[in-house]
Amino acid sequence: MENQFINQQRTSENIPMSMNHGAHEVLDVHEVLSSSIGALNTFVILRPHVQDPELLNILDRQYAFMLDEYNITLEAFKTGQDPSHPTRKYNMQIGNDSKYGLTPSQPKKPITASNQIDDGIISSFLLSQHKVLATGKTAAALEATNPVVRRVLQDSVPNCIEMAYELSLYQNKKGYYQVPQLSTQDMQTMLNMYGQAEKAKDMPN
Repeated sequence: MENQFINQQRTSENIPMSMNHGAHEVLDVHEVLSSSIGALNTFVILRPHVQDPELLNILDRQYAFMLDEYNITLEAFKTGQDPSHPTRKYNMQIGNDSKYGLTPSQPKKPITASNQIDDGIISSFLLSQHKVLATGKTAAALEATNPVVRRVLQDSVPNCIEMAYELSLYQNKKGYYQVPQLSTQDMQTMLNMYGQAEKAKDMPN
């Protein structure tokens, strides 16, 4: 039985590139591609309901970028080889400034009719899609056996983060997402809770 198992083992050198995927990787990338389709569909469904031109601009730019990333991920997954072009870098078009502090507002609760959808709800939907994709792509890249697929997934994660950050800044700017701060004393205490690390004596240089 042991010899039979050994004979069935193969290295990646003996497997065609299009089949150079472990089962774990195939299932993880399947989830990534399915989630990507769900995200793209969400963008298409919500687009007609957007009222703010700034949010519409963000949605359109992110959709085009995500569509391209989906296609090159699929291409790398199906062929096991470099896609037609490398993963591009997403550049957000919004400042990095955040507004701190809390202002009293109406309690948030689920809507009761589709005509209650507004830009705050839409931007939250879009942000949630990027959170799902960032988590899924990270998990899939950690144990991907095909080096090309792993790199495509790995390079895509910072773009998910950048697009999510752009939407969170938009939400903060419009007052949909407020950012509280600790008191000056508490913040200073937290900042000083950790010290510089020193190399353990038994560890090599």
